[in-house]
Amino acid sequence: MALTNKVPEKDVRNTFNTIANDYDKMNSIMSLGTHSKWRVKATDMISNHPKRILDLCCGTADWTILLGKKFPLTRVSGMDFSQEMLKIGQSKVGQSGLANVELLAGDAMNLTFLDNSFDVVTIGFGLRNVPDANAVLREIHRVLKPGGQIVCLEAYKVETPVIRLGWQVYFNKLMPMMGKLLASKKDEYQYLDDSVNKFVSISQLVEMYHQAGFENVKVKDLMFKAAAIHFGEKK
Repeated sequence: MALTNKVPEKDVRNTFNTIANDYDKMNSIMSLGTHSKWRVKATDMISNHPKRILDLCCGTADWTILLGKKFPLTRVSGMDFSQEMLKIGQSKVGQSGLANVELLAGDAMNLTFLDNSFDVVTIGFGLRNVPDANAVLREIHRVLKPGGQIVCLEAYKVETPVIRLGWQVYFNKLMPMMGKLLASKKDEYQYLDDSVNKFVSISQLVEMYHQAGFENVKVKDLMFKAAAIHFGEKK
């Protein structure tokens, strides 16, 4: 297995269990407050009138709930491997009053769903945290129906020289310090920084989409390519 994240899965799970209570706050800091708008843009790329949606690595369920609101007649299943993140997500789902949303514990690399089960699969800020992103993409392709769509929202290491310098100062120095100050968990937020810097590039993920069997692959860059939305379809 060619690992795209060499940190052991149990350590990654422990990291997210540890930071669950502060994750939403720190996610806003990491994205400079724009992650909610990014999710809206990613959701707007869905065009096949889905009846079933799977939101992988759903975390505290922000995107899952957005999908449930955008598609009120659609059954939306959020899945994550962190029980602590799911607990917070379940509280949010309850507060939302959405009857079409459910949250499940599971492994994105080994989905328990049957082939051709979903019209859309989304994954937000989660692909870089799994051991083998290629395995996840193959599983997504398997559970998507023909004509199904994948939408991935992810953060990336900035390559533009001038912007990269400022981004490195922000991520490598300030963000871990804020993690320690606000959450007393500097090591855990250092992992989040490292996971961005060590993940594949935007163009490499396009190639991984093709290798997994996706067609009509499109990319929408965000914030000087500090993040991007990757869209693809199953033939």
